[in-house]
Amino acid sequence: MRKLTPFDRSSQTEPRLLTARAIHTADAASSTATALLTDRGRIVAIGTVAECERAAERAGLAAERIDLGDAVIVPGFIDAHAHPLMYGQLMTWVDCGPEKAGSIPEIVELLRAAAAGLPEGRPVRGYGYEQRNLAEKRHPTRFELDEVASDREVYLMNASGHGGVVNSYTLTRNGVDRETPNPDGGEYFRDADGELTGEISDAACNMLTGVHGVKIGHHGPNFHLADEPEEHLRQLDAATRRFLAGGVTSIGDAQVTRREFDMYLRLAEAGRLELRVSMYLLSHLLDEALEMGLVGQFGNAHLSFAGIKLYADGTLGGWTAYFPDGYVGDPCRTGQLYHEPAEYAELIRKAHAAGLQTATHAQSPTAIEMVVSAIEAALAERPDADARHRIEHCGLPTPAQIERMAVSGIRPVNQTQHYFNWGEGVEEAIGTPGERFNPLGEFERAGVPFTISSDAPVAEPIPLEAIQTAVTRVTRRGHKLGPDDLRVSALAALRAHTIEGAISIGREDDLGSLEVGKYADFAVLSDDPLAVAGEDIAAITVRETWVDGERRHHV
Repeated sequence: MRKLTPFDRSSQTEPRLLTARAIHTADAASSTATALLTDRGRIVAIGTVAECERAAERAGLAAERIDLGDAVIVPGFIDAHAHPLMYGQLMTWVDCGPEKAGSIPEIVELLRAAAAGLPEGRPVRGYGYEQRNLAEKRHPTRFELDEVASDREVYLMNASGHGGVVNSYTLTRNGVDRETPNPDGGEYFRDADGELTGEISDAACNMLTGVHGVKIGHHGPNFHLADEPEEHLRQLDAATRRFLAGGVTSIGDAQVTRREFDMYLRLAEAGRLELRVSMYLLSHLLDEALEMGLVGQFGNAHLSFAGIKLYADGTLGGWTAYFPDGYVGDPCRTGQLYHEPAEYAELIRKAHAAGLQTATHAQSPTAIEMVVSAIEAALAERPDADARHRIEHCGLPTPAQIERMAVSGIRPVNQTQHYFNWGEGVEEAIGTPGERFNPLGEFERAGVPFTISSDAPVAEPIPLEAIQTAVTRVTRRGHKLGPDDLRVSALAALRAHTIEGAISIGREDDLGSLEVGKYADFAVLSDDPLAVAGEDIAAITVRETWVDGERRHHV
């Protein structure tokens, strides 16, 4: 029998009084302090130095003094939608993102160099390219990846995470040729002559993950490739370091299967779970969750179950989000829905009836309509003023849908780094409506609370970059996306990545803001994101990250 390990016990043994230039609490009053008193992982007092000293005296605490000088403290960032295991896994792959390669020959060279250093037969895996950022403005082909290797699997994942390109060896090994029909929920792309290009999307990635990787029952993709458990643990450790470096203290894992659950339990048992994780089980596990009686949140301060993750459509970046009239950039592509509306509505009804929060990936207006309508029907059957159903990404809701989201309490969980990295591509894909991608300003005016997250590994977990993009709506290439009224203030963006994130994962009672009684989770910054120019926010350094009253990262 395994020994029970109390992994939610705070490791802070000595009280501390920290002082800084400014401490932004992100509480309801959006107040600012200069001192913070912590003990046993909790905030005991916050305010002026004198106020915290008096609180320490009343509590009989001999607090260690830590002067952070001109630094600025903010609540630990909540990354309410991320994929930590997948992110850690990709960190072991070849980075072919825009900072590493600007053309297809450069990608091929990166992959070829990696192949030369791998044992014979070991697959070559790259990630991070976005075709519209490449000089050729297109996906690589299988023939170009054949230049990397013809005797082993080569897979180059698109930045969207919903597919990519494989070499000819991978197709042949899996028995895929020009006559092979597309799998349900995915596509083997072909050129004008019907020849396979090597590009694959969604369920076609079964050739990489195995048939249980992408759920063919339309419950959505799971692109996490299997490795040995110890390798997965190392990957999660590496991902944790990156999240902490960005000031992230809590994560909503938006794609949990048995594999992810097992890894978190192993980390917890080993005392290596340094971040707080709220888990969203993929919807193919809904019936099993209900069978086990998981009809609400459970867990402890570090690891908890939050709800059910569903998919309505695909991704804008990979052109698999559902646009029934086709994409401007390719009218033959429509993307896909993962469920028939009636089937999806029944999943939402079943989860909602049990009191479970749902989080549905939806990008196109058609997909968002399916989600909003299903939630409205579920709420009509069983009213709940605090159901907090989420729409993940929620890229292009119509103004009318936004108004209905406000009435139903639906929470969009957006990723502004998506348009920072490839916002121009959305306009190229669907035309002028693409400039509204992630319309935070519209959400704000309609009274719809919005959350900002990274979707790592689709974007790096750099909250300050996400906040800057929400404030400026300027992309990596300097293009401003849409009118000014889609922008939000730095304070609204900070709250979206802290307290609103905590509300979205159901943890606002103990996370997301710096208030007495809450956990002492915070980030120490080199400058003030509420005072610098919007275009300078991402240049601020995260000097330290604290979880449970203990320093977990510092530079």
